[in-house]
Amino acid sequence: MMKELKYSITLLFLLVTILKTEAQNTYWSEIEKKESTLGISQGFETFNTPQFQLKIVKASQTVAALNPNSNLDFDFTPGDRLKIRDKDDLYQLGDINLRIKELNGDWKSYSTAAKRKAITPLPTSKTILAAADLANTLPNDIPVTIKRYYEIDNNQLVLRFEIINKSANTIEIGALGIPMVFNNILEGKNLDQTHEQNVFFDPYIGLDAGYLEVKRLSGKGPNLLVLPQENMSFEAYRPLLDDPTRRSIVFEGYHEWMPFSKAYAENEWTGVKQWNKPTSLILKPKESKNFALKFVITEGIKTIQNTLVEEEQPVAIGIPGYVIPKDVKAQLFLNYKSKVSNIEIEPKDALTLKKIGKTNNGLIKYKVEGKKWGRARLTITYKNGKKQTINYKIIKPETEVVKDFGHFLTTEQWFDVPNDPFGRTPSVISYDYETKKQVREDSRVWIAGLSDEGGAGGWLAAMMKQLIQPDRKEIKKLQEFVDNTLWGSIQYKEGKHKYGVKKSVFYYEPDSLPKGTYSKDVNYNTWAAWDHKHANDPGRSYNYPHVAAAYWTMYRLARYHEGLVDNKSWEWYLKLAYETSIAMVEQAPFYAEFGQMEGSVFLLILKDLKNENQTEQAANLEAKMKARADHWKSLNYPFGSEMPWDSTGQEEVYMWSDYFGYNDKADVTLNAILAYMPIMPHWAYNGNARRYWDFLYGGKAGRTSRVERQIHHYGSSLNAIPMLRQYRKHADDLYLLRVGYGGLLGGISNITQDGFGPAAFHSFPSTLKNDALSGDYGSGFYGYAVNTSTYLTKDKDLGWLAFGGNLSKKGSCVKVELTTAAKSRVFIAPKQLWLTLDAGTIKTVTYNTKTGEVEITLSPKDAYTPDAYLRVNKDLNLQYSKIRGAYKIPLSSKQTVIKF
Repeated sequence: MMKELKYSITLLFLLVTILKTEAQNTYWSEIEKKESTLGISQGFETFNTPQFQLKIVKASQTVAALNPNSNLDFDFTPGDRLKIRDKDDLYQLGDINLRIKELNGDWKSYSTAAKRKAITPLPTSKTILAAADLANTLPNDIPVTIKRYYEIDNNQLVLRFEIINKSANTIEIGALGIPMVFNNILEGKNLDQTHEQNVFFDPYIGLDAGYLEVKRLSGKGPNLLVLPQENMSFEAYRPLLDDPTRRSIVFEGYHEWMPFSKAYAENEWTGVKQWNKPTSLILKPKESKNFALKFVITEGIKTIQNTLVEEEQPVAIGIPGYVIPKDVKAQLFLNYKSKVSNIEIEPKDALTLKKIGKTNNGLIKYKVEGKKWGRARLTITYKNGKKQTINYKIIKPETEVVKDFGHFLTTEQWFDVPNDPFGRTPSVISYDYETKKQVREDSRVWIAGLSDEGGAGGWLAAMMKQLIQPDRKEIKKLQEFVDNTLWGSIQYKEGKHKYGVKKSVFYYEPDSLPKGTYSKDVNYNTWAAWDHKHANDPGRSYNYPHVAAAYWTMYRLARYHEGLVDNKSWEWYLKLAYETSIAMVEQAPFYAEFGQMEGSVFLLILKDLKNENQTEQAANLEAKMKARADHWKSLNYPFGSEMPWDSTGQEEVYMWSDYFGYNDKADVTLNAILAYMPIMPHWAYNGNARRYWDFLYGGKAGRTSRVERQIHHYGSSLNAIPMLRQYRKHADDLYLLRVGYGGLLGGISNITQDGFGPAAFHSFPSTLKNDALSGDYGSGFYGYAVNTSTYLTKDKDLGWLAFGGNLSKKGSCVKVELTTAAKSRVFIAPKQLWLTLDAGTIKTVTYNTKTGEVEITLSPKDAYTPDAYLRVNKDLNLQYSKIRGAYKIPLSSKQTVIKF
């Protein structure tokens, strides 16, 4: 039976893949049929520069290839598709877009890509590699002359545009954009090919300090930085939706770097608060202006910050990042050759900034405290005239964020409708924040069907909230959910599929249900409107970790607290967690070959099985997981999924590779994560793991259901799990801690003031707000719940730093007051000491730098927690009994102090 199931699932997967491939091939065939206008038949010119080999099309002088000298086989541009993409409207590196008007006129758009014709070459020199007047490929009525230059300046490749007002009138340039066309088209390639041939790029939209990171998917160097050279403040990052290259799961799309964006802010983006103030340029008759970008090689991802300093770019370092809870005393370090002349805070009362000195290497140090919930922007003006913006997100204290979130889930999202025909009562169901209504119907049936990431998100988040902030009233509701909905409705409780998890409990089958069950307002004429048979299919492995995580959480609450859980024993919950884990491999074998989002929960379950001396079950689970890890070990890039490329399997692949000692695969996985999870002085992009298609599958249907870079989708906090695990193994690598903590706090940054958790935040400048649907956010909150922790470390230049706490120093003692919601995990980097609690909370940790002594202060007991259970990664021989590998510490009505 299992072989037949696997065979049928494989056929279904192959069928979907074939259909997708055929659709893509049909699309490319249609593009290929169009007239070639770029002029590639007239040949190319190639130039050798100190860092690159540059190849341009003779007729258009657009870039045909950009190869780093250290690896001439690699091309940063989509040159492999040039013979297909050589048509009108398809952007190339070297194009330019503008919107111009006379002072009392209307905006008019111009683009060198719209209707291509051969350009007019201009004279070259030793420093000017190629030059052209672009008039031929622009409309006759354009009031400016545009000349483009590829040149060498200080041994670096520069792309420069000279714009001259040729009219007799003063004009305003309200939009100027340089398309950033690099090779992020993954279509038609396997994982080995994409990781070796393709790139992703991330923008720091920070005005004169802004830049674009262009990184290979493998995380290996060389990588590319695009930097402002002259008058190219990075004001906005506009998606090029008019490029006909089809956006899909294999193509995120192109964007353009904009130094001026006022014309869009007044039209397509009206009413939307932008990352930076939209501006324009006034150009008088005969006046000219140059706009230039430079291209710089950086060998590794971790060398990007050093390269920026070498290139004399303003560099900012935020600790713990740029998502700032209101009870955290954050820090900001500025590294730039010119002094600060002014700092503007918007809104004025959003945060406070106080200069508190310099580091030994001259970085200016500030204390930052958030005061007002919401987005905030610092605009730093340096004495040499350059400006830098840093975008912050101020949130409530983490304890309050999580409390509000749990309340919202178990009230507004609590579904308790008698006689629901789909067996969803009671549960935490999906929610539409725009309409302020529960989502009880959706053509993507899983959204209303309590399964898949997009439907299980609500109840999974509610469960995981209890792990770090248990609430008896909420747990009582969740027990009802377990007894009546999870066990027996979402998950089979008997029969041949026992322990299997359904794809959805909601389905579309109008002939078998009473009239009025389905609304006429919902279009069920889609592939996603599964009928009863398909909804009941247990073959989708991605549904199993949600269920396993719920049982595991309830086990922990029942085992390490008293009276919180009373519907089932801890044994029952651990058994169900184990059986669900095994069922995934046995009943969903095809997709189980891939890394799962939240797959790290299986390792947590395994560890608890071992702690409970359930050796037979532990051995079986470990063997099943090792078989999967052995398969990953055989692959060069073991992060496959149902998607051609994905960013969620890496979490589990890393954790099992690390567990079984497959260090090479753990490193490969970590490097891939680093390639799509950047460090930037911007809350939205700092630690933001790449995902760009789940607004289609887990976001609100309608105009915002599109391919779009998602801001802190669940991938951010999931990928923070391996990042912070790796940091604890390499505590001298601050980069890992910074990017991991950016993803961790990014995972809760979008929760609203009243506690709603959205699928993600929209990055398009026409939107810049949360998605309205709760969707698949629960997977991200899992990442926060199992990974939230406090870190104490010391950097050679920045000094003592705290992530997840407030630091104070007195003599040789460094003290941290924990500010996380869980307050149950602390890592002291100088001692490589990892302290975790199964129950109880830590108020403060003090480290004596002279004696090495550590003192932890535990909070008093509460009604459900008479004892703390402390785990330490070193043998301390504390004077407490050990139970299941943890020190059992009796708590009292007062704080408990432990020294070692």
